[in-house]
Amino acid sequence: MSRKNLLVEANALRWEIGDNLHDTIMESIYADASKIASRALIKNEEENSFVIDRVIDRLITSRWLGFPLMFLMLAIVFWITIVGANYPSGFLAWLLVDLGQPFLKETAMSIGFPAWLSGLIFDGAYLAMAWVIAVMLPPMAIFFPMFTLLEDFGYLPRVAFNLDNLFRKAGAHGKQALSMTMGFGCNAAGIISTRIIDSPRERLIAIITNNFSLCNGRWPTQILIATIFIGAAAPAHLAGLLSAGAVVFIALLGIVFSLLVSWGLSRSVLKGEASTFSLELPPYRPPRIMQTLYTSLIDRTIFVLWRAIVFAIPAGVVIWLTANIDIAGVSIAEHFISWSNPFGLLLGLNGVILLAYIIAIPANEIVIPTILMLTVLVTGMSGLGEGTGVMFELDSISDTSGILAAGGWTMLTGINLMLFSLLHNPCSTTIYTIYKETGSIKWTAVSTLLPVVMGVVVCFFVAQLWYLFS
Repeated sequence: MSRKNLLVEANALRWEIGDNLHDTIMESIYADASKIASRALIKNEEENSFVIDRVIDRLITSRWLGFPLMFLMLAIVFWITIVGANYPSGFLAWLLVDLGQPFLKETAMSIGFPAWLSGLIFDGAYLAMAWVIAVMLPPMAIFFPMFTLLEDFGYLPRVAFNLDNLFRKAGAHGKQALSMTMGFGCNAAGIISTRIIDSPRERLIAIITNNFSLCNGRWPTQILIATIFIGAAAPAHLAGLLSAGAVVFIALLGIVFSLLVSWGLSRSVLKGEASTFSLELPPYRPPRIMQTLYTSLIDRTIFVLWRAIVFAIPAGVVIWLTANIDIAGVSIAEHFISWSNPFGLLLGLNGVILLAYIIAIPANEIVIPTILMLTVLVTGMSGLGEGTGVMFELDSISDTSGILAAGGWTMLTGINLMLFSLLHNPCSTTIYTIYKETGSIKWTAVSTLLPVVMGVVVCFFVAQLWYLFS
């Protein structure tokens, strides 16, 4: 065989070996890729679930539908909470206030309790505790399980995903969206939930701004005042819709203030770059019912309620004392209201509202009963309430409206009360929680006083515009 033929055969053999080696390598690569894909992708019986997850994510995280669907979901949660809490709240109020308080007071009097001691304990301390339980427990017992169910299902991480860019532009952390949402149930619980934020600076921003989320203790005030003043300004068939729209507007305004204050803090006293984080979108899964009930009812509802009761009891004592201790024949409450009324009117409010928010710091739930009691006290109205210093509420909205009208309330008073209900100091439970979470008196004071200053400024501005154009 010639040298030329040998070279030809050698080249052919080399190409054949090369082709075989190439095929072997490619087969190995494809085999490895198949193994990796089998670990990363859901196939076979779970393939449909994977496809459904992707379809749902395209909807709820889309640029155009993400926010409307998010607000719709939260609106449904709030509606169920508010409507669902009406009946158990009414039952607890009937049991603890209408039946329990008179029974305990009569029993105490029958065994020789002095009238002042009976009033202090049962008209003051007990009644404040009863109102807090009746108003606070049912909404929390509904809201927190629903919130936890959405968290277990996998929806809340999508909410954080939708709001991440907005909060980062405000110099805050994307996870602040979750603590803000939790604050709609209870601000104290919202403060605790900021633990999910790793950055101390951004966590502090989330803590300071959480009070701008309307907690369940402020929803009854918003709904009642909107119904009496905003709804009354519309035709009967539109009254309910306009009232609901006003309450939703206040809630959205709270989100706006939260973003604005976050932006201001991140560029001043808490200056710094917004940190990046990897947001995992977990697969949708059926919620764990028993664990959800335990987490939401024991760890959140009972824990927060107990703290609120601890602070509400002394508040009830103070409320009763201010209405029943006289100086020169006039109660302390009437002295303060008379002195503060000019300042209150300057803000579009009145002295009764200012005093109610001072002595009802421990719990927003007792603001309206305190306002009604103080209004009856200063106007001298008879046949309403159970006595001096005894908080009360009325089932009839028209009767409640009549008391407020007798106290000189106007449309401006109603509007500014809704604004001040959003922009005022946190309740005592939340203030205490802020201190426990930050360990700082300085930041606790900032978190407490900043909303009050903003409330005074906003109410003053709205009142001056009202007086100018009315």
